[in-house]
Amino acid sequence: MLAVTLTLVGFFGFVAMRVSETSMVPVFTDLSMQDASAVSKELEAQGITFQTSRDGTTILVPIDNVAQIRMKLAEQGLPSGGGVGWEIFDKGDGLSSTSFLQNVNKMRALEGELARSIRALNRVRAARVHLVLPERPLFSRDAPKPSASIVLRVAGDLSQSEVRAIMHLVASAVQGLSPEAISIVDEGGRLLANGSDVGVDGAPAGAQEREAAFEKRIKDQVQGIVERVVGPGRARAEVNASFDYSKITNTADLFDPESRVIRSTQTREEETDSNERQATVTVGNQVPNAQANANTDQPSNRETSSKADETVNYEISRTTRTEVLEAGRLKKVSVAVLVDGIYETDPSGSVTYAPRSQQELDSIAAIVRSTIGFDQGRGDQIEVINLRFAEPPSINALEDSAGAMEMSREDLMRIIELTVLGIVSLLVLLIVVRPLVRRILTPEAKPELPVIAAPEMASDTAVPALPGPDPTARMIELAQVNGKVHAQSLQKIGELAENNPSETVSIIRQWLAQPA
Repeated sequence: MLAVTLTLVGFFGFVAMRVSETSMVPVFTDLSMQDASAVSKELEAQGITFQTSRDGTTILVPIDNVAQIRMKLAEQGLPSGGGVGWEIFDKGDGLSSTSFLQNVNKMRALEGELARSIRALNRVRAARVHLVLPERPLFSRDAPKPSASIVLRVAGDLSQSEVRAIMHLVASAVQGLSPEAISIVDEGGRLLANGSDVGVDGAPAGAQEREAAFEKRIKDQVQGIVERVVGPGRARAEVNASFDYSKITNTADLFDPESRVIRSTQTREEETDSNERQATVTVGNQVPNAQANANTDQPSNRETSSKADETVNYEISRTTRTEVLEAGRLKKVSVAVLVDGIYETDPSGSVTYAPRSQQELDSIAAIVRSTIGFDQGRGDQIEVINLRFAEPPSINALEDSAGAMEMSREDLMRIIELTVLGIVSLLVLLIVVRPLVRRILTPEAKPELPVIAAPEMASDTAVPALPGPDPTARMIELAQVNGKVHAQSLQKIGELAENNPSETVSIIRQWLAQPA
């Protein structure tokens, strides 16, 4: 009991100390070594109690002051993110610095701010950004285009959509920078973006992601609808799709000679009437200021002509059609579906396998054709084959149930904590609580009065056995025996009082002093 008591006292003392201890929470996590060192130095200067994790990337402070500590550190520009941002201009001297130094500081600040923005993404642990912003040469009409290169340290793998998001983030922050001029490399030396509109494998950017998304969508649709027929886990589907990434522009002009209309009509009519007289040439007519010899009797020549022109312009109907076929058209799709057979259990309990009929396979193929939008002219192919799977359904079901019941490390630790707590609680109930409850509920036993033995009782005064069926006789005999014992007790007490008179007087006085 002493060992159990000491153990319980130590346990509850430990719990009380842990409960009364100040809780520490992270104020910043995933810090670089430079930021962790700067934050630790600032907290020491302010006299704030803090703790650091084993890897030095997390700093913990008391939970009561976490908000105030963050505001104080933000006032000092901490953490800086491992790079220099726009705060580089806060302490600069604009009078003594040259334009070259200002341009360099601007470049450093822009690279640092972009690196901080990229590190804000979930999977990105560290980032470095290098910008190339060339100046426009003198007497040049066209300015060189800027470019950028980014080095990332990520947790896991980045998808193509995340890589494009980083490219557009940097391109939108730098004037004149296009996403195609950005190269991205991870810490393993893998090229995530090659700085052009062509992907790493020569296909357009995003082509692989588009093909993979299309194939996954078709695969899920086909496998989902087939499993409704053959059962869960009893069908497998694979899809292979090819796309045409060539961009084609077709322009055609069509003329219809049968369909014509009058566009314009022009009509012109001319009439000419001329009258010419024959005059006689004399000397008098040739003399200046001589009066003309008006001889009306001379004959004359008269000419009259008319002319009419009409021009009609016809317009033939014309149709101009321009057709642009964008890149990324579905060229061909092939689907392979593998289905398992039928398993039956005979009366003896053994499982037998039976292949599916050709009619059922044809029905599954028809369903698949309708699901993917089958086009025979495009060259689509569908194959539905029935083969026995290597794993029977029972094994698959066991694996599925095992996967569903799989516990993580956190769940296991939680179960262990609950088990230990339950055992301790059970021991407390059995060892401490149960005896206390039993002692409280059990009625207290009355103390037994000492029995004064009758001195020198004769053999005839001993209590004899009282056999006999008559109860009245037995009661009389018991009364006689009790009377004899009582008389002997009184005689003994009298003798004691005569031999010890002073003690007897003291006892009587005590009895008299006691309240009734």
